Parts: sequence; structure tokens; C-alpha cells
Amino acid sequence: MILIIDFGSQTTHLISQRLNDLGISTQIIEPENLSTAFNEHIKGIILSGGPASVYKNHAPTISQSLFDYQVPILGICYGWQLIAQLLGGKVSKSQSEYGLVKLQITEPEHLFLGVSPELTVIQSHGDSVIDLPSDFITTAHTDILLHAAARHQTRPIYGLQFHPEVSHTQQGNVILRNFAVNLCGENITNQELKIEGLIASLKEEIKADLVIGAISGGTDSTVAGTLMAKAIGKQFIPIFIDSGLMRYDAKLRVEQDLADLWQLKPIIIDARDVFLQKLKGVIDPEQKRKVIGQLYIDLFEREMKAYQGKVKYLLQGTTYADVVESRHGKHTALIKSHHNVGGLPAKMKLKLIEPLRHLYTNQVRALGLKLNIPRDLVFQQPFPGPGHAVRILGEVTPEKLVKQVQADQIVVEELKKAQLYEEIFQSWSIVTNAQSTAVKGDGRFFGDVIALRVVNSQDRMTAQWAKLPYEVLDNIAQRIVNEVPNVSRVVYDITNKPPATMEWE
Repeated sequence: MILIIDFGSQTTHLISQRLNDLGISTQIIEPENLSTAFNEHIKGIILSGGPASVYKNHAPTISQSLFDYQVPILGICYGWQLIAQLLGGKVSKSQSEYGLVKLQITEPEHLFLGVSPELTVIQSHGDSVIDLPSDFITTAHTDILLHAAARHQTRPIYGLQFHPEVSHTQQGNVILRNFAVNLCGENITNQELKIEGLIASLKEEIKADLVIGAISGGTDSTVAGTLMAKAIGKQFIPIFIDSGLMRYDAKLRVEQDLADLWQLKPIIIDARDVFLQKLKGVIDPEQKRKVIGQLYIDLFEREMKAYQGKVKYLLQGTTYADVVESRHGKHTALIKSHHNVGGLPAKMKLKLIEPLRHLYTNQVRALGLKLNIPRDLVFQQPFPGPGHAVRILGEVTPEKLVKQVQADQIVVEELKKAQLYEEIFQSWSIVTNAQSTAVKGDGRFFGDVIALRVVNSQDRMTAQWAKLPYEVLDNIAQRIVNEVPNVSRVVYDITNKPPATMEWE
């Protein structure tokens, strides 16, 4: 087993998942639990990244006893900086590197055995190791970062300033495999996700109770609902709350496709007016998410009363990307509260059941195909639970919502027409709450600016903006300006994640 020490990185769990995908067992712990968690089965230790600066007061740290354990140690980002500081090196604020960076490898051995001499990697740091600890040597650098990777000359201690665990780092899996297999001596075992085991565990947990399912028509809730339908049949009560904030065809998918798939009739609740009423005057994005989360729970709890106390659980299609951005660990920064995680009320009458909670989007899709869910349902683009509410900057008004739904529909239609929809991970429009001057009908016009965000990703933890053909972008922009009322111009967001998040809010 590889022990992963969590210092609050958004991608700590991804380190574990990448190793699990390679067939290597892992355990994630808080730094203060190292002494109790370490045992004879631990073959290596990885220190994750994190949002803090190691040289500041109250920054998370770890005991020097870390270096007494006779196993290889790998520090990633903050973890590498902490190793360097504990061993006498110097860490300080430096020129930042966010996003894709070229890495030059100067020692093609150890972690970099079999790796190309030049890689594109994901960096996300404002601090760096300025002076190496004694007996360390540099093994890779970037144009502005001297010690992008380093190792101890005689002991198996390694440091990486970049993130090998994220999908946009080239050959990151090779680097992690080199550490776990070649340097730690781990054995590879079959870690395949077993559908039968998931279904059996759901049956065992639920027994004779009823389960309400929060169904959106999207991939995550469809896969979660399919597992539940297979596990408990008519004990499962799928409910679609029509908030008016979802994509234009969401209700139709639930009423037709999912009803056929599960052989169950979903309950449809029309709540469009109440959602707009509750969001009136709400501007802060975090508050939007919490208002929506509370309202969903209120509506589900109201529905459960019809079953006279027999409903115990609420099924959600929560995935790990939702969890990690909603502050999953002690040292993790809050990025945004997902309505189905950090946006939930503190007290609930229903117990959550989330069979996909530790999976990423690519894993959920693989599971969906194994469950024989139709491909067009499995490969829908992800859509946020709060829906268009977080794609309208500022207050959500009926007028802005109409614009956003219409503009978003145009984006989807044009990508499908160009046969690019399934090649793109996620695409959408944003009502920016900005205005600009335009000329319409030979007269001055002052109207709304609509932004486009189209990205490629595997797991939502990193993303690159999509290099769409100009003709497709032109078609989208022309249609939005001509068909969506009071729009003056369309702009294209070309910022990768990191540093940007997927959504604007």
C-alpha cells in the first residue's frame, strides 16, 4: 500500500485514483495521523499539494519522524516544498506558474525512467524551492523554475513541483508507476470496479426502506439511478424537480429515456416559479448554491411525507469532483459549494446515499457503459446541479434565464451539427452581466455580452479550452447575436484550468 498524506490539494484523491487505476492500493490520511497509520504494509509515502505556504505560521506540517521510515518518499507541489523546508532548504514566493508548462528533464532515471526528455506538465504554484536541501540534486526544470524536480543523492526521497496525477500532465501515470512499482516495489493487483459488488452493497444498506432519487437527466444521476433500480427495483422513487434551470431537454429525457431504462415512472415536480422567487435578489454565487441546495431538499422532504415514513434515503449522483471543490478535507480550500455537497443544509430528514461519490466523470461513464445504459445518455456533457443559475452572473431574472437557455441550446446544436459534441468534454454559454456597444440596423445598440466556455477534460480536475474550428465559432456567435434578444456580442473564454475553474461562478 502507498500512504498519501493530504495537505489540502484539490487533486489529493486523484493521486489515489491514478494509482488505483494502475492496480496499486492506497490510503489517504491527515498529516497528524502518520504515526498511527504507518505499518509494515506501507511501501511508500506521498505528500500531496495544498493551498498554504509552508513558510507561514500555522501552515500544515508533519513530524520529522517522516524521514525515519525506511520507505521511498515523494513530495508533490506543497509536499515537495515541505520536504525541502524540513530538511534545511529554502522555500519562498516566486514567479507563479499556472497551467501548462514545458518541463525539461535533466536526469532520465528514477521517477523519469522511460519518460520523454521534454514534457508538458500542469503547474499550479506561487511558491517554489529556491535553495535545495543538502545532498539533493535537480532532476528537471522549466524555463523559470530551477528545481521543478529533485531527489536526494543517497536516500529515496523525491520532489516534484508539478502535478503528475492530473490528466493534462504528459506521462504522469508513468512517473507515478515508476515511484510505486520501481522505487517502492509495489505489486500490481486487479482494482476493477465490480458492478455486482456495488449493487449488493446497496441492497445490504437499504434493505426494505424506500429511496427517493434526485434525478436530473444527466449522466451522473442516470448512472446512480440505474444502479439503484437494479438493486431495489420499485423501492426506488425517481423524482425530477423541474427548476427551470436545467437544459431545455432535461425533462423529456427523464420522462421518456429514463422511464424506459428503469421501467419506473418518474415523478415530475414543477417548481420553476418557486426557484425564481427564491433566487430573486441573490447575487453572491455561494449564496445561490446554498439557496438551490436548501430548496431541493425542502421539496424532496415534502414529497417523502406521502410515503408515511417509509422513505429513509435520498440518492444523489454526487461525484468526487463535486466533493473536492466543496472542501473535502481539513486543509483543503473551498473553491465553490456544489449544491449537492457544500450547498446542502446542515440538518436533513433524509440520509444521503451516493454510490458515485469516489468516482470521476471518466469512471462514471465507464460504469454507465458496463450497465448497458445507451451511449447518448452516458456521454452527455456534464451539467452543474444549480444549472443555469451559476451561468448567469449576478441575479437570476426570468429575462436572463430565457437568454441563457436559448444561447446554451445554440451552443449544443451547433456542436452536434459539426459532429463535435461527443469529442468535447463540456460546452456552455454564460450571461456575463456585462454590456457593450453594437450596431444593429444601422443604429447604435447597447446590449448583453454572452461568453462561450468550451473545454476538454477527463475528470474535471484540469481542463484545456477547446480549439474549435473558426467556422463553428462563427456559426455559434452569429446565431446567438441574431436569435437571442438584446445580445450585442459573443466572446470566447480561452483560459485553462488551472488557473480558472470550469464555471465562472
